[in-house]
Amino acid sequence: MELVSNVVSFGGEQRRYQHHSSVLGCDMHFSLYLPPQAKSGKVPLLYWLSGLTCTDENFVTKAGAQGYAAEHGIAIVAPDTSPRGDDVPDDPEGAWDFGLAAGFYVDATEPPFDRHYKMYSYVTEELPALLSENVPELSGKVAISGHSMGGHGALTIALKNPGRFSSVSAFAPICAPAICPWGHKAFGGYLGDDRSKWEAHDASVLIQSAQERLPMLIDQGSADGFLEEQLMPEKLTDAAAAVGYPVQYELREGYDHSYFYIASFIGEHIAFHAKHLR
Repeated sequence: MELVSNVVSFGGEQRRYQHHSSVLGCDMHFSLYLPPQAKSGKVPLLYWLSGLTCTDENFVTKAGAQGYAAEHGIAIVAPDTSPRGDDVPDDPEGAWDFGLAAGFYVDATEPPFDRHYKMYSYVTEELPALLSENVPELSGKVAISGHSMGGHGALTIALKNPGRFSSVSAFAPICAPAICPWGHKAFGGYLGDDRSKWEAHDASVLIQSAQERLPMLIDQGSADGFLEEQLMPEKLTDAAAAVGYPVQYELREGYDHSYFYIASFIGEHIAFHAKHLR
């Protein structure tokens, strides 16, 4: 695990690391913010999963999260969104919604993507082990959040790993990927035609049989251009209501899908997680 850069931010440290991933079969980067409280004791960790076209750096530079993380004493790790490298296959047509920067936080089973695209295992197994072994400032308490594709990843990873996270939140998540165009393309390419495999990574399906009632915050802008066709938050909230799963749903009037929207409410999300990470 090689430290690539380290800058002071709000009294803490914004770091960027590179390492070789045996799970993904390539070199990977991730960003890690350590708040000032990490200098004198252990701190909890928030996983942030970014969306389509993003790297580990978009959230770090655009969301303005460091000040809130410093206020609450929370570390934030932001992994990349897909494997990278010359040998890693991409969308055959170079589209932005599949392949590089679009790993969808699943473990691909279809060639040629099954060799490298194992983002679910990377986020749930390899990266946590790497952090545990190399960052002694972390307490072991964790929460998870994300945006769009990363919101889908945060919700499904939390729902598939009961007892692991203190809380989960998502900005403009893809709530029903098994029935939306982005999900059709990604799941078809990575997982094949078996729809049962798709539903194993669909939050609106997983919440119906959830084993725990994890504190959950869903944030959505009303002016999001992807709202009706791709995101479908009502599929998740209706499924949650049907089984009595409490979801805090915030519809933000006039906000879109951008990092301007995320920056406007990231403080509320970090405060939400801080309450449950105590």
